[in-house]
Amino acid sequence: MWHREELLKSIWHAFTALDLDHRGKVSKSQLKVLSHNLCTVMKIPHDPVALEEHFKDDDTGPLSNHGYMPYLNRFILDKVQEDFDVLEFYRMCWTLCYKKNIHSQHLLISDRDAFKVWCIFNFLSEDKYPLVIIIEEIEYFLRKMMEAMGSGWSEESFADYKLQLNTKNCLTAWELIELVGLGLFSKGLDRQTLSMGITEVFTELILDVLKQDYMMKKGHKRKNWTERWFVLRPTSLSYYVGEDVEEKRGDIILDQSCCVESLPDKDGKKCLFIIKCIDKSFEISASDKKKKQEWIQAIQSCIQQLRLGLLSPHREARLRRRELRQRQQVEEEDLAERMKQLQAASDTKQRELEAMRMKMEEAAAKAALEELRRKKTQLDLQDRYRLDLEREKMVRQQMEEQVAQKSSELEQYLQRVRQLEDMYHRLEEALEDERQAKQDEEAMRKLQARLLEEEAAKRAELEQIQLQQQRALCQTEAEKRELMAEQLAKERDLQAATLQLERLEKERQGALEQYEEVSRKLKRAATKTKTWKDKVAKHEGLVRLIQPGHKGLQQMTNWGPAAFTDAELEQRKKLWQDSKNQGAQAQ
Repeated sequence: MWHREELLKSIWHAFTALDLDHRGKVSKSQLKVLSHNLCTVMKIPHDPVALEEHFKDDDTGPLSNHGYMPYLNRFILDKVQEDFDVLEFYRMCWTLCYKKNIHSQHLLISDRDAFKVWCIFNFLSEDKYPLVIIIEEIEYFLRKMMEAMGSGWSEESFADYKLQLNTKNCLTAWELIELVGLGLFSKGLDRQTLSMGITEVFTELILDVLKQDYMMKKGHKRKNWTERWFVLRPTSLSYYVGEDVEEKRGDIILDQSCCVESLPDKDGKKCLFIIKCIDKSFEISASDKKKKQEWIQAIQSCIQQLRLGLLSPHREARLRRRELRQRQQVEEEDLAERMKQLQAASDTKQRELEAMRMKMEEAAAKAALEELRRKKTQLDLQDRYRLDLEREKMVRQQMEEQVAQKSSELEQYLQRVRQLEDMYHRLEEALEDERQAKQDEEAMRKLQARLLEEEAAKRAELEQIQLQQQRALCQTEAEKRELMAEQLAKERDLQAATLQLERLEKERQGALEQYEEVSRKLKRAATKTKTWKDKVAKHEGLVRLIQPGHKGLQQMTNWGPAAFTDAELEQRKKLWQDSKNQGAQAQ
């Protein structure tokens, strides 16, 4: 079933092409023609009365895309069935819009290839209008195209191209067509190779073709083998007369009850496998063992997808890429929020350091003020001492009389001296505290610088971890699918080998008995031949017949006599026994 979003993208291109004034509106007459064409290609009965009834309030003037969308959903898209040709629908929308947007004279691709690129754009573009394709999907498309052409992918060229886009990081459909048509990433390749690469990507993404190749198919009535061109899609395996896929000979509908198994070689056909459906089975012969295994795995993957109710592989991959981008966006937003919190914490720490520096400056100012006061006090004391000495010289005699009084004054003086010494010690401690505060300030500045460096390193480490996590997720998903497919294939091969060995044992016993009977007949025939030769020699003269050489015992298998030697048979038995033991251990 075609998704409505993919149909709407093509209709949006057609609607935009009809908007000549670029105002987001189209005349009512043009919408009538567009609706009639859509109903024709989608095989829907067209009802012009419904269009008139829907737009009865807008009889004059052009209509916008928002006004046309309800009519489009109700009277056209809601009635869409699966039996219409979606390529014809795409070509109709393409015809309305491509001539107004591209000029194919300077492009290396034809209009047909440009149409295929346009369809691929609609498939890979985001579900937002106006339609654009982001840089990750552009890289995905270009990688698949280069792989289809057998050319290597240049990371440096694409990195330079992303730098040219600057902050845009997205392209419109016409810019993508111009990018491919100018051959910026396919230099040195001819137009035919470029067209082949575009066609292969278009076949996989748009036509849902997972695999296609020539194989032999056994008929149901005549039991003859005929070469057919097989095309595998998510829900069917179709076969045609030739690879032009014009004359279809039948379809093998795949569902949850289908299964595919390998078959032993028989009737002169090798690389056989069978597809079992509810009503009938289909025997097919591949060209070699590698292609046989590839076809079995591809068909089994489609059946497994149907059992799980999943979409086609490339659609599932597109959903996973979108989910991964959404998770990355959420993680980037979380990382930005954490960076804001770290920045806020850093600002807070900076403010604390600034407050500490202010306190240290205030402490330094207070220490300088205390120093000035100490010096002033010392000068005052020196002046006082000088006056006291002069007074003592003048009043020496009075001092002798006042010895007791002066003694007490001396004690007070000594106490003052002790107080001054204590003040000196406190001043030295204040200076030491000032030096220690300056050292602490320098240490805090170094700590702040180290924190900033660690923050930058942690940010780079987080980005590296994020990239590693993305690669690990992609690799884990791929390995998981490969392991599941390999396990299923080994189980089927083990069951088939067990049955085949049992048949081989029975056929081997019958072949040995038959061989012994043939040997006895051969001896009797040799004896009889020798008797007749003697008779002929006696009657006709010198006549000598060439005798057959001696033949040793031949190994009889279900493939016929001498299919392989005894050593090869023993080696095959050993390989089968090893695989059987491994299966038993796994269970």
